[in-house]
This record gives sequence, structure tokens and C-alpha cells, in this order.
Amino acid sequence: LESCLLIKFLTFRGHTVNAVCESFHLGKDAGFKIVAHMMPDLPNVGWERDMAQFAEYFENPAFRSDGLKIYPTLVISGTGLYELYRTGRYKSYPPSTLVDLVARILALVPPWTRVYRIQRDIPMPVVTSGVKEGNLRELASKRMEELGAKCWDVRSREVGIQAIHNKIFPSQIELIRRDYVANGGWETFLAYEDPRQNILVGLLRLRKCSPETFRPELRVNVEGEGNNDPNCSIIRELHVYGSAVPISAKDPTKFQHQGFGTLLMEEAERIAKYEHGALKIAVISGVGTRDYYRKLGYELEGPYMVKGIC
Repeated sequence: LESCLLIKFLTFRGHTVNAVCESFHLGKDAGFKIVAHMMPDLPNVGWERDMAQFAEYFENPAFRSDGLKIYPTLVISGTGLYELYRTGRYKSYPPSTLVDLVARILALVPPWTRVYRIQRDIPMPVVTSGVKEGNLRELASKRMEELGAKCWDVRSREVGIQAIHNKIFPSQIELIRRDYVANGGWETFLAYEDPRQNILVGLLRLRKCSPETFRPELRVNVEGEGNNDPNCSIIRELHVYGSAVPISAKDPTKFQHQGFGTLLMEEAERIAKYEHGALKIAVISGVGTRDYYRKLGYELEGPYMVKGIC
């Protein structure tokens, strides 16, 4: 945390690390999926500290976001960083060093985190210094193979990506459960996977709402109870991967609408009722999927679909 504070001071971020942690906590308690941006190769950091910060980011319960975008630092004309570069006070990592760093970072990613992007879409002519290869993820993946490391992030294991890039299809699909503590709450990551081939078919993110939960729809007041427990659990994401299938349609060759989502919901409700002790379960749902949850017994309350489970 100390190194994070120093970097934020040196790069004029204008907010503290504690503000980041608090926003993650409030966002998850409201049911949102949290996606963060991390920038390796910032000034006055270095390779070892970059690695240490990413390790802390994945391991420290104050962080542990659901998704991540890795944006290596770029030097662009007209910025404060450009002046540091021009005067010799900043130098970007050599390409091979950056590829090795990103590969080692990807090897640390836990299975409940999705790495959405690696590097920004910024036109190369405006970049004075920094990574100029447009296929950094691919290069990092090759480096991981050389290191004998595996990537466990959500994106690399998605059934559709495995089918397209590796021509691998799941054969034995199991329900896998992973519990962890993050941002003041108890998180459960449920997934249907083929663990032998490391293929992910569908996932659900369940959270036991913490005492700091502020949304009234996510609190159930029980007379005489004084522990400030909101008595509610929240499903922050439900996603079945593979090629898109129209709502109400079925395709036996694809994984959507084959019942995986319903099975994940049933297991989440069981955990919420019997392990969390919740009286209510909520889903943060887009408008287009509300009818799906209505069929499962949920009703609209504010922006959430909710269901009593007492």
C-alpha cells in the first residue's frame, strides 16, 4: 500500500488508495461488477515493485476486483511524462522486459478475475515511447508457455475462445465452487467448468451483503436484531459463454440456454439461504434479462430483481 501511495503522489492521481478500496467495497455491496485499470512501467517503480504490486492486488482482500485491464505506460507528446522522458528522467521498459513482466502478471491472475484488455488502442504515431507491438497479449502468452506457466483468468478459459483458438471442446463439465474474502464481504465464485481441460462454460458471482450495504433494497430489517446484518445476498453477475443464442431459442451445439444459468442460480439461492442465512436474494440485472429472472420467481424492486428465500 505504501508504494501505491507513493506512485499516486508522483503521478498526480488526485485520490488515495483508501478511496479506491472504499469505492470497490461500496460498488460490490451495491451488486456491481468491479473492473480496474492497472499501469505497469510507471515512473520510479521498476520491475520488482511492479510485480509486487500486482501480487498484492490479486492477494489483498482490499482490492481483488472482478476484472482487470492492463495498460502499460505510454509516453505521449504534451504530457508531464513526456517531459520526464525528454529530459532523461524516465525510460520505458525494453519490449522483451515488458513481455516477460506481463506474462508473469498473467500467471498470478486468480480464476475469478477476467483480464479484459492488455494495452490501449492508441495510434502508434502519437506514441513517443512504450510498447509498440499490437499483439502484447499473444506475445505474453508465448512467454508463459516458455516459463511453463498457465493463465487461469476467465477470458483465457472461456469455452468460445478455447474452441476458436485451440479447437478444444469440453467433455466433462462440473460445478466448481471457489470462496474468497474481498472488499469487506464473503464472495462465492460458482462456475461450470471442464477442469481437466481448463475450460469455462458459465459463471456466477455471489456476495453476502456486508453490514455497510447502503441500498435499501438490499437490506431486510429484523425486529430485535442488533448486529446490523442486512440479511441479503446479491448475485453480481451471471454469464454463460459460447456463441450467442437468441432469447427463448435453443441450439444443441451451443452452451447458452442449456440450463447452466438456472443451475447456477439454484446453487446460489441454496448458499444464500443455508450458508449466508439470508432472507432475501437480489440480482443486478439488465432490462433485457428481467423476464428471465421473473421466470425464476424474482420481482422488480428498484433497479434489482429480488426474491424472498426465508
